[in-house]
Amino acid sequence: MNAEQTINKIVVVGPESTGKSTLCRQLASHYHSVWCPEYAREYLLKNGTNYTFENLLEIAKGQISLEDKATDQLNQQLLQNANHSGSVQTKPYLFIDTDMYVMKVWCEFVFGKCHTWILDRIVERKYDLYLLCKPDLPWVKDELREYPDEATRIRLYHHYRELLSQQNVPWVEISGLEEDRLKKAVEAVDSYL
Repeated sequence: MNAEQTINKIVVVGPESTGKSTLCRQLASHYHSVWCPEYAREYLLKNGTNYTFENLLEIAKGQISLEDKATDQLNQQLLQNANHSGSVQTKPYLFIDTDMYVMKVWCEFVFGKCHTWILDRIVERKYDLYLLCKPDLPWVKDELREYPDEATRIRLYHHYRELLSQQNVPWVEISGLEEDRLKKAVEAVDSYL
């Protein structure tokens, strides 16, 4: 079974504290599917927040590994369901909190350059839909977040928006309060996929 043919991959991107993880969890629950968390949180909690340019490459590789594991998990579920029911669910959804576009923005914003490895993954990995979370939710402090000021959040948002505008995968802006975000995201998934 080829994962690229059997799974719709929806990536949720945007600046920090815009509800990406919450939205991925909610979407996975709504569609009875799987979501892939952001590896950077796990990495920074374990290793501390004083990261280097090289650490961002490690984080990017960890993100790809998590995404591949989530893809394998969903494929295993499909196989088990097919073995039990005799039929395969067509194109289930995998919701991904963060991809290499996020790593590109992070590298360039903090260090003014990006790892070639990250750029190569952007070219080779295929996704079906992007959901861009707008920074219109209040910023919530936690031990990992770096940019509480609105001007920086808006600048980062526009950087994501520009990147998505220059690629071929459909994307939808997600804004509003939590319940509005979920409603808009479900509408986007239902209409594009």
